[in-house]
Amino acid sequence: MKEANNKIVMDKQAYHYLNMPSIQVDTRWLLMRLVEQGLVDANEANLVAGTPRTKEQMHYHGLQIIADAKLENLKTGKLFDLNQLLEWFQQLSGMEKFHIDPLKINVPRVTDVMSYNFSQRHHILAVYSSDEEVIIATAQPYYRDWEDGLRQSLGKRTIRRVLVNPEDLYRYRIEFYNLAKSVFGASESTQQISKVGNFEQLLELGSIKNPDANDQHIVNIVDWLLQYAFDQRASDIHLEPRRDVGKLRLRIDGVLHNIYELPANVTAAITSRIKILGRMDVAEKRKPQDGRLKTVTAAGDEVELRLSTLPTAFGEKLVMRIFDPDVLLRSFKQLGLSNDEQETWQQWIANPNGIILVTGPTGSGKTTTLYSTLRQLATEEVNVCTIEDPIEMVEGKFNQMQVQHNQDVDFASGVRALMRQDPDIIMIGEIRDLPTADMAIQAALTGHLVLSTLHTNDAPSSLTRLLDLGIPSYLLTSTLTGIMAQRLVRTLCPHCKQECEVDKHGWEQLVKPWKVKVPARIFSAKGCLECRNTGYLGRVGIYEMLTVSESIKAMVENQFKLTDLRQLAYKEGMTTLRLSGAQKVAAGLTTIEEVMRVTPQHAS
Repeated sequence: MKEANNKIVMDKQAYHYLNMPSIQVDTRWLLMRLVEQGLVDANEANLVAGTPRTKEQMHYHGLQIIADAKLENLKTGKLFDLNQLLEWFQQLSGMEKFHIDPLKINVPRVTDVMSYNFSQRHHILAVYSSDEEVIIATAQPYYRDWEDGLRQSLGKRTIRRVLVNPEDLYRYRIEFYNLAKSVFGASESTQQISKVGNFEQLLELGSIKNPDANDQHIVNIVDWLLQYAFDQRASDIHLEPRRDVGKLRLRIDGVLHNIYELPANVTAAITSRIKILGRMDVAEKRKPQDGRLKTVTAAGDEVELRLSTLPTAFGEKLVMRIFDPDVLLRSFKQLGLSNDEQETWQQWIANPNGIILVTGPTGSGKTTTLYSTLRQLATEEVNVCTIEDPIEMVEGKFNQMQVQHNQDVDFASGVRALMRQDPDIIMIGEIRDLPTADMAIQAALTGHLVLSTLHTNDAPSSLTRLLDLGIPSYLLTSTLTGIMAQRLVRTLCPHCKQECEVDKHGWEQLVKPWKVKVPARIFSAKGCLECRNTGYLGRVGIYEMLTVSESIKAMVENQFKLTDLRQLAYKEGMTTLRLSGAQKVAAGLTTIEEVMRVTPQHAS
């Protein structure tokens, strides 16, 4: 960072960036402004200005130096942090403030605006580029020596300058250009897009060289991709081949976001690289494959990824599901269970035998619920065994077995084998056919506690699903303890949620046909930098718990209608998914719209 002269001529006018000469402000200049406005003690400012920079601080902006010094704001009595200093600097300069959200940056387009050397030399970064306008981010609002040179290359496009956090500017300048360089380097090694595995393959003549999976550029892209997904709290990474490009998407809080478009040959090389890391057959591109990968984040945390490939019209589609081992440490309260729901669940799992089912669509948190439960149950006195397809997360407290279809080891035969292992508790990944359901019944009848999942819309319909599979009603009622349906709803961002008027019509739709009192207040999603203007940050579970009571058993053993079963369950205290969601709305955790979005219509 270029340091300006220590002595700067003061003037009485506002320091608007349009009226200032072209200078790069330094730490001393910023401290002088803070002292002038009575925000910082002059002696403390002189001490900070005279302190030499450490090696780590050599590229720091003056705002970062002042933030590290933890100076007291004399008007508020609180210590200055970087965000507060940036807000002050924005008001001082009059320049528009901008937050760099990497999810919304078209990296190939913005890195094409200027070279990395030009960006680094002038401490700027393009964050938006269109045919009409280019937005340039800077942390030096009074420095404009770069403008004339850039205008010559932009032609008729206008330049808009914005003020950004200097930490973000430094970080993303390196990330964006390194990524663009790696993608370009990987794609440069090919003369023509390869159509290997492409449904629309054409006859190709000449030498076709594709990037190698172990090419350093590809290695860099994969490393960036994984770290980026961890930083963005993604639960899934999608790498999808198309005709000429590959799409990279991340699922964050249950919603997919487009991240990057890659050349088709680079997409194929990235897929091969990840398949190698996951010990999958790289040569096999015609059959779906499963694998797993364990990696370490920059913070030193171990993260597991489950890999799945699928042959498509334009090549292999790859999905990586990210499993954070910390989810195993979450309490039931953190998962979103109310006190009553926790009490019911604890009563169910306290039984020495019987079947407990968790139901819901893919991505509704069933695995997290079961793993958290098994971790609690897996004491030194019991033998906990699982049969999964595939093993979601490796956990040392219990014995995990994976379905191997090529070795004729399916759920049913796996449970049969586990029965000879002296288990106390058995977890079956999913009941999807009659043989698996039969073995679950047999395990429960012989004195084992069985936990499993089922794919149904709600708890009552699980009973009809099991009967449809062919389970006799008398076996079902003698073994089934309880069924819990669940969904994940996005939680309101605590930084920006705001109180709003209750939509009485929406509330009535949510809780009908019950007459539930309208809450005194609810909150709506506003949107801020912390939540990328979505208004939501994180997710929490909502639950529907059906205890298989004597009256429920009596109805199941006779021919019954699903609607009658639901009504009986409601009378016995079963809270529907929407009522559970309404409790979260009343508690200020989510919104009516979010609960309505994820719950089925008959859930009320």
